Amino acid sequence: MKNEFTLAFNEVLEEKQLPKEVILQALESAMVSAYRRAVNASNAQLIEARIDPDTGQVTIFAEKEVVEETQDERTEVNLEIAQKVNPSAELGSMVLVESTPKDFGRVAAQTARQVIQQRIRDAERQSQLGFYEKQLGEIVSGVVQAVGAQGLTIGLEMKAEGTMPRKEMIGGERFRIHDRVRALISEVKDSQRGPQIILSRTHRNFLRRLLENEVPEIFHGVVEIRSIAREPGQRAKVAVSAAQAGIDPVGACVGIRGVRIQAIVRELHDEKIDVIEWSNDPAVYIAKAISPARVSGVYLNEMSENGKTATVVVPEDQLSLAIGRDGQNARLAAKLTGWRIDIKSLPEAASDALNRLSNDDSYKEMAEAEQDMIPVIEAMLAKKADGRPLPPEDYDVMTKFVDRVERRALKHLQPVISVEDKKVTEILQDIPAEKLEVDILDSGLPEHVTYLLQEASILTVRDLAYTFRTSPDSILKLQGIGPRAMQEIQNLMNSLSAIPAVQASENVVSVTSAEVPSSDNLATDTSVAETPSDVQEQVEPEEEVSFDQLFAMKSETFTAPDVSVEEDEEIEDLTKKSSKKKKQKHVELTYDPDRDMTTVVKKHKRGGGWDWDE
Repeated sequence: MKNEFTLAFNEVLEEKQLPKEVILQALESAMVSAYRRAVNASNAQLIEARIDPDTGQVTIFAEKEVVEETQDERTEVNLEIAQKVNPSAELGSMVLVESTPKDFGRVAAQTARQVIQQRIRDAERQSQLGFYEKQLGEIVSGVVQAVGAQGLTIGLEMKAEGTMPRKEMIGGERFRIHDRVRALISEVKDSQRGPQIILSRTHRNFLRRLLENEVPEIFHGVVEIRSIAREPGQRAKVAVSAAQAGIDPVGACVGIRGVRIQAIVRELHDEKIDVIEWSNDPAVYIAKAISPARVSGVYLNEMSENGKTATVVVPEDQLSLAIGRDGQNARLAAKLTGWRIDIKSLPEAASDALNRLSNDDSYKEMAEAEQDMIPVIEAMLAKKADGRPLPPEDYDVMTKFVDRVERRALKHLQPVISVEDKKVTEILQDIPAEKLEVDILDSGLPEHVTYLLQEASILTVRDLAYTFRTSPDSILKLQGIGPRAMQEIQNLMNSLSAIPAVQASENVVSVTSAEVPSSDNLATDTSVAETPSDVQEQVEPEEEVSFDQLFAMKSETFTAPDVSVEEDEEIEDLTKKSSKKKKQKHVELTYDPDRDMTTVVKKHKRGGGWDWDE
């Protein structure tokens, strides 16, 4: 039959969900504290407590000095008793002996209760912190415990509490106490009050985890999520690709009759989700990202002043659909693809093409090639301006005209682009190519930093690395970018480099040591510089000389015929004690060109001031 200690011990294990060893260690530590208080023992004395988990019996062991006659039982023990514990004990040695006071269980229960509670509480916090640090970036489920102006307090597993700030909640969501909520663990921090767990429902990885849970093909790696762009509560775009041939990635995510995607839409408070197929061809990828609008043509300019820019031409009736409400569709497409997207209607693109052909001298050859089509396009645009409808054939002609002009313009820029590409490749040669193509949103930088960089047309890691290495001040000047953000970018650049940091540092050290002259060379150069001009002409060799010859020249330089014996002895004495900095501070060597003499000046402190004597 189990005793009371075993029952209470098992109850604590079940309630706190902690390992048995942790609870035993907390109890033993509390017993040690209770013993110190009971007998007023010193903190320097080694004391151990051992608890029998079956009976609950507490035994205290204290380290004591072996003496012939004990005067203080707290720190001393007789030789006979010590040899029973340790047969090799001698006078003056230290022995760990049993020192359990009488009626210690009752005293310990009264004095150690607070210590036990504190130890168990600390162990519980550390267990929670370790558990949720492993869960970082995963979805957890909890129950709303409190609703306030700052956000929600959510009860999680292991009796932990998570916080969901208002900015991490989807707009329009309303939660009440005891509602069950699913959210992403975005941050875990340790604080004095225990682990601080920040939950988010607006993070784009929340959508990624939901797709992994709902779509088995994504969970098993058959379908891969390439990029996600999201405006929480309103709309999101997801680009997916198939890792195996014969698999429809979009159909796998949508499910039969949209069952899979609808479950995610309901979880995200009716947020519209567009699933598109990722493509290696940027033009095809951008055209699909603009969906549901139809696209007439996509023209890419990788070396534009504003970064990588794609000009998208759409039919006139598709312009508002391509742009979206408040530019939302175009904005999400730009975030998804990493390109700056300029959307134009077909008549607008045709009008721009005519203006370039007629006003820009660099398009003179194109204008000559299209001189027969220019009047036809002008007539179509005039008819359109008058409000008269155009037949479908005219729109086809206009589309082909715009396509020819845009493609010739890109071909005209190709030599410049190739030179710029070569320059970029040379600057970024130490970074693997696969890392350069990563979208800036997937780079691992803080989310607010990636959005600021994206607004500055830095859309990929390649753009960031090139700008950071060529013009870091332009990044620091961005609104919202400070020293901490620059440090994050620096850490990212260090991790991307293909050259290990240790090897790079060794290269720097080797180059530095090879280029910087030694102290001997510096001393030699200084001595030559301090010689008179006529002596310098004799000393300077036409060919490279050895160190021995240089040192010989140095001694000849300081051997002046007019220097007195007393001064010569002082120079020799100073040379022997040159390693003592204090001596060097009070002596100065000067050369007088008029007298052709090297003079030693000593500095003496008299009455708080300095006097100089030759």
